[in-house]
Amino acid sequence: MGEIVSGWGCSGGREEIPVPATLEEAVAVQEELRQWVRLDPLGRNVRYIAGADAAYDRDTVFGAAVLMDFPGLRRIGSAVVKEPVRFPYLPGLLAFREGPVLLRAVAGLGTRPDFVIFNGHGFAHPRRIGLASHLGVLLDLPVFGVADRPMIGVVGAPGPERGSTSSLRDGDEVIGMAVRTKEGVRPVYVSAGHRIDLATSVKFALSTACSYRIPEPLRQAHLLSRAASRGQSG
Repeated sequence: MGEIVSGWGCSGGREEIPVPATLEEAVAVQEELRQWVRLDPLGRNVRYIAGADAAYDRDTVFGAAVLMDFPGLRRIGSAVVKEPVRFPYLPGLLAFREGPVLLRAVAGLGTRPDFVIFNGHGFAHPRRIGLASHLGVLLDLPVFGVADRPMIGVVGAPGPERGSTSSLRDGDEVIGMAVRTKEGVRPVYVSAGHRIDLATSVKFALSTACSYRIPEPLRQAHLLSRAASRGQSG
């Protein structure tokens, strides 16, 4: 499978994530980027939505991005990039491990999406700069995160009906939302990443999770990254 790395690229020329030499250096980068995070209403019509996820084969990480139209959710493009793993797995620092391939995969779509859904957290992070927020700032795109479980905070179970929600709180602050995207199935955890607010993130998580628990652009990116990591095509 060839690497697709051409496309519109990341704004401001910030297409790379330098690999920090120490934990302290990584946290310092997060603290700097956090100052640029904006959680504002989307303020635009949505025509294209992307999902991005990563998978591993030993010491190689595969980043996949899938582009869909909205509201039809027809797949109109995809990109896969692979790189050696250059950063260890450390909770709260996933952007340094998966971010480089995810940035290149999103840039490789060729069409700039109106927003991106990442597998991970955004604002629902100890330093309020999870993978989604981190990459959203570098891409200068609206993004939000969808995760299987919360990293921090306290949350109650939402009601059993599709569309039910429950606030994820860190102290008195709402940092995300548990969202029931499919009746009788465990919720996903949604948090705003950058240039989008929580309410809009929840709305689009629900409107793109049609037949499955996971929003469709993210689900297809998940399948594509795992197929690539197993050496499969398509």
